[in-house]
Amino acid sequence: MTKPLSAPLDVGFDYTRSTGPTLGRFLSDLRRRKVTGIRGSDGRVHVPPLEYDPVTAERLSEFVDVASTGVVRGWSWIPEPLEAQPLDRPFAWALIQLDGADTSLLHAVDAGSADRMSTGARVRARWRSERVGAITDIECFELTDSAEASASTTNSVLVVLADAEEVTMVTTPVHLHYTHSASPTEDPFLRGLMDGRLIAQRCPACEKVYFPPRPACPTDGVPTTDQIELSDRGTITTFCVVNVPFLGQRIPPPYVSAYVLLDGADIPFLHLLLGVAPEDVRMGMRVEAVWKPREEWGPTMQNIDHFRPSGEPDAPFDSYSQHL
Repeated sequence: MTKPLSAPLDVGFDYTRSTGPTLGRFLSDLRRRKVTGIRGSDGRVHVPPLEYDPVTAERLSEFVDVASTGVVRGWSWIPEPLEAQPLDRPFAWALIQLDGADTSLLHAVDAGSADRMSTGARVRARWRSERVGAITDIECFELTDSAEASASTTNSVLVVLADAEEVTMVTTPVHLHYTHSASPTEDPFLRGLMDGRLIAQRCPACEKVYFPPRPACPTDGVPTTDQIELSDRGTITTFCVVNVPFLGQRIPPPYVSAYVLLDGADIPFLHLLLGVAPEDVRMGMRVEAVWKPREEWGPTMQNIDHFRPSGEPDAPFDSYSQHL
């Protein structure tokens, strides 16, 4: 039995947002080696600071300086750190109640070994030498003598960094790494692409043909057990002229993204249309696939670089009206 295709995948983006006055103050102070909380209507000090009171839902505004030392209120040991975690050696994720705060902050504790960690242990912040205004400006927390003074932020540091630019925007990279194994439906489809073939699935009940294939017919709910090979020609059902630039664009706008209904298929798919001016694109236009050089083929739809007009007469509207 042939082993299914599998490959590592990386899905991610950089999420950029404005901080607002509350989070902005917290991050700006972290860059100054200072931890700031906010007082709620019941007198509790929340760290990190909240924008709205959890009791009354009113906006909060009374900022409170707290220490960068505190107590572990709960923890979990990480024996094998993952990529992008704060430390590359075993560490603890811990809920840390900083001195002067009434709530706990989640952060890493560099304890060396699990047997040194305990609920109630005293910790202090280990600050990065170069800080940018992020929670990672605290590299981690480390165990400290319980007799050590709780006030660890000195006035001299605050004076030196008082004029630092306020943090108003933050960018957070969000990434997911995983290995994807092809399903029994995907595997022949991907292997077909490696050979320049377009493999679809047909429902044995309604006989609708799906490309890319689906494991079950959305109309009848039965497995699509029949494989059908399609040609690389088809008809444009609908399209969009892209005029707005965005990160990662292959080509500068304007260009056309079109839904292509391959001959013999019952559902169109989205692909790039080139070789024609955007103002000349129309519904019903006949198109053909332009494949990359064979040596660049892999188990991916990117083997088809784009579609282009085939020069055939437009398809009649009735031939694709039920597939818009």
